[in-house]
This record gives sequence, structure tokens and C-alpha cells, in this order.
Amino acid sequence: MQKFQLLLLVFLLPFAVIAQVYSFSDGEKTHRVFLDENYLIETVFKTDDGFFILSRGGFYTSDNGSYNVQFEFNSNFEKDRLSSKKYDHKENWKDISFPNQNLEGKWLMAGRVKPEGEQRRDITSSRKTMKILLNGYFQWIAFDTANMSFKGSGGGTYTAKEGAYVETLDYFSRDPEKVGKILPFEYKQKQNDWYHKGYTSKGAPMHEIWHKRN
Repeated sequence: MQKFQLLLLVFLLPFAVIAQVYSFSDGEKTHRVFLDENYLIETVFKTDDGFFILSRGGFYTSDNGSYNVQFEFNSNFEKDRLSSKKYDHKENWKDISFPNQNLEGKWLMAGRVKPEGEQRRDITSSRKTMKILLNGYFQWIAFDTANMSFKGSGGGTYTAKEGAYVETLDYFSRDPEKVGKILPFEYKQKQNDWYHKGYTSKGAPMHEIWHKRN
């Protein structure tokens, strides 16, 4: 019986949904894939200098190792008109995950902390800024689900430990000159809220509130 269970586990393992970050190459381009329990993001950038090419993502349903993604955003939508795509988990997807960090999950920009207090925003609106943190990698995306419009994105690696949160940019759609920049922040988590304090890539002070997304 134990032998049968082991063989069944080995057979099913390739089809199991495991939160990971993957990468594969396409000529001079790197494809980075975030895959958690219900959401998939594919981002493409130039391997040598991190120049941003495209990003698209959304909630998915899985079927025998394939992921059928209904996009919430697609930066290339005006050219390819793709609102959904089927992804097959192929052998060339290399698992690049680091050990788990604090703050892992999907987060929606929920407001800012001002001198006069917290200013919250409606996270149910179609216009969203989302940040995903998974296995030592992060990406933020600003988009509008009402029309598939894309406002910008940046991503790379991160660490979060004992109130210190540090990002290193691998790509940035709004300013490729920022690639390689290291951004240190302070963080506090209060239940489903993440308080994110520091300076933007332009050097402006910021104190953001992010709320956990399912």
C-alpha cells in the first residue's frame, strides 16, 4: 500500500499547484513567472540590461499541468488583444525560488499614511496597484481591470526581516535607468495590512498601506 501511495505521489507531483517563481529564456529575453495557488504572472525583459518588454497576469484554473489564465492586465493588449492564455508547465521552466520571506502573498495598495492620519482608498475599484511577493521575488503592477489598461510595473528580488524590507530592481517599465537600484524600507504588518515606509526610486518620501489579497 505504501509503495502504491509513493508511486501515486510521484505521478501527481508535476501537476500539483505549488507556489513558486520560474524563469526561462527566449533568445535575448528572460521570462519570469510567478505562480501561486490561484494567480499567474508572466513578465518578459531583456536578459542583459533588464529592459522591460511586457507583463500580463490574472487568476487561473488548472488542468493536468496547464494553467488557463484570465488576464486582469496585459501590457501588450493593444497589440495582441489577448485577454486570456493557456500556459503549459514545460521542462524549460527553471525554478529560481529562494527560501520563503516574510510578507509573502498578493497585496493591493490600500492608502497612505499622512501627517493628519491614514488616507484609505477603495480596493474594490477596477483601478488597482498590486504587489506580489513570492519566494524572494517581488513585482508591482498598476492596472485597470475595466479595460485591461496597464499603467506600469517593476520587479526584482527582495528580503524582509525584523522590520527591514529591501528591494533590488531587475526591471522597471517607467525608467530602465533604475534597473539594479537597491531600495531599503521599513515595514510593519498589522493583521492583513502592511505598512511600507521609505523613499521611492526618485527619492521622494512615502508611507504606504497595502492590504492582503486572496
